[in-house]
Amino acid sequence: MTSFAEQLKLNVNSEIGTLRALLIHSPDSGLGKVVPSKAQDWLFEDIVHLDTMRRNEYDYYVKLLLYFLDTNKIKGKLQGIDAPQAQRNFFKPDHSAFYASDKVIEIQTLLADILQDDVIREKLTASVCAIESCNYRLQQQLYNTPPIELAKIFISGSLHKDHMIFAPIPNLIFSRDIGITINNYILINKPAKKARSRETLLARYIFFNHPMFAAYRDNILEITEPIQNFLRPGKDQEEKTTLEGGDVMVVSKNHVIIGCSERTSLSGAYEAIKLLFDNKVVNKVTVLKIPHKRDYMHIDTVFTQVKRNVWVLLGSLAKADAAITASDPLSWFGDKKPKDKTEIVQFIYGKDKPRHFSCIEELLDDVSLNDLNSLERTRFIYSGNNNFPFDAREQWTDSCNLLALKEGVVLGYDRNDKTVEAFKDAGFSVVKVAELLQQFENGEQSPEGLQNTLILMPSSELSRARGGFHCMSLPLLRDDII
Repeated sequence: MTSFAEQLKLNVNSEIGTLRALLIHSPDSGLGKVVPSKAQDWLFEDIVHLDTMRRNEYDYYVKLLLYFLDTNKIKGKLQGIDAPQAQRNFFKPDHSAFYASDKVIEIQTLLADILQDDVIREKLTASVCAIESCNYRLQQQLYNTPPIELAKIFISGSLHKDHMIFAPIPNLIFSRDIGITINNYILINKPAKKARSRETLLARYIFFNHPMFAAYRDNILEITEPIQNFLRPGKDQEEKTTLEGGDVMVVSKNHVIIGCSERTSLSGAYEAIKLLFDNKVVNKVTVLKIPHKRDYMHIDTVFTQVKRNVWVLLGSLAKADAAITASDPLSWFGDKKPKDKTEIVQFIYGKDKPRHFSCIEELLDDVSLNDLNSLERTRFIYSGNNNFPFDAREQWTDSCNLLALKEGVVLGYDRNDKTVEAFKDAGFSVVKVAELLQQFENGEQSPEGLQNTLILMPSSELSRARGGFHCMSLPLLRDDII
C-alpha cells in the first residue's frame, strides 16, 4: 500500500484556508462511454469528448494542484510531462510514471491499495456484483483480477478496456459528493440517484479500510435511513433521506451550512444535523433551502467563498425580494412564486429557538462578520456581473462553483466572461492557467506569492458535465485561517 498512509492529518474548518491535501478523480474511460440516451440517467447534461477533457482541461487542474500542494512532484518537469511521447503517463494511476502524490490523492490508487487485501477484495467484489446484478462466474473472475486492474473495472465498468460489464460512474470526478471533511471528521454522503450508488460503496470501503484513514475511523459518520422510510408510502424526493457533498459547506470551525436542494432532502439534512450535534463536531448548522431545480442542483452551484469577506454568488437567488409597490395583480403574483424562494434557518446546539435569515446575502454577511471575524465590509461578486441573461447563463456553466486554493486565490472556468469582468471590477487579477504554470516553471511567480487572483481553467468539455472545481475536490486538510 501507499507509504504515506500513516502520515495523513485530517482537518478542514473553512472553505478558504490554504489547501494542503485533497481527494480527486481524473476522468476515466467511463466518461467516454456515456451515450445520449443514458446521459440523464447517469446525471450528465451532455456527452463529452474524453481526450479533450483530459489533455486540454483536467490535466491542467492536476498540474496546478501539484504546484500548490506538492511542488517537488512537478517543478522542472513540465516540458517532459507535456511531451507527446510521454503519452500522459504522468496522469495515469495505473502507470509506473504516475505522479503518486500524498497531497493530491487519486481515489483510484486508494481503491487499488485496499483491493490488495484478499478479504476486502472478496467482500467489495461481492457488494459491487450485488448492486450491478452480476452473475456468479463474473464475480469469481473479478475477484481473481489483479487489484490495480480491478480498481479500474469497478470505476469504469469495463473489462479489458472496452467490454462493458456494468454502467460507468462518470460522476466520480465530482469527488466532493462522496464525502465531506468537517474538522477532523468525515461525513459520508447519501446520494439521491441510483446511478451514484457504486460511488458511495467504493468511498465507504476506502474510508473504513485504507490505512491512510486508520486514525480517524471512529470519526467517520454515516447517514442512515430513519424507520419511517421503511413504513411510509410514496417515493417523493422530499421523503427520501439523501445528502450530497455539494450541499455541505464548512464555513468555520463551529458552523456548517447544509443545503436542501434537488439532491439533498430535508430528511437528509436533519439526519446530518443529528450526527454533527451528537458527535459534537460543530455547534451551529444552517439549513438553506433552495428551489429544487436542475439549474441549481447543489448550493455550491449558487455560491462559494473567495475570501473571508468575499463571496461569488447568483444575485437573482441570493438577494432579498424588493418590496412590491405597484398596484397591478401581475406585480403581486407573477414575479416569484413562494416555492422559488429560499428559506434559511439556523440551529444552534442547546438552543430551542432557531434563527431565520431573510436571504443568502444576509447569511453570508453574518458568516464573514461573526464566524470569521472579518473587519472589512462583506462584498459579493455576482454571476454574469448580475446582468440578465448572463447571470443565468454563466451560473449554468458554474460561474459560482469555485475552489479556493488559499484565501483569495480561486479556480474557475474561462468561459464565464461577464463573471470574469466582475472579478476584475472587484480588484482581482485574472490569469489563464497555462500562463501561470509557465510562470511557476520559470520562477517568475510562486504559489506563495499569488494573491487576490482568479485562475481561469479551460472548460469546453468539463462544463458539459455540470460541475465546477468545488465539485471536483474533496479537501482533507486546510490550514486554519487566523
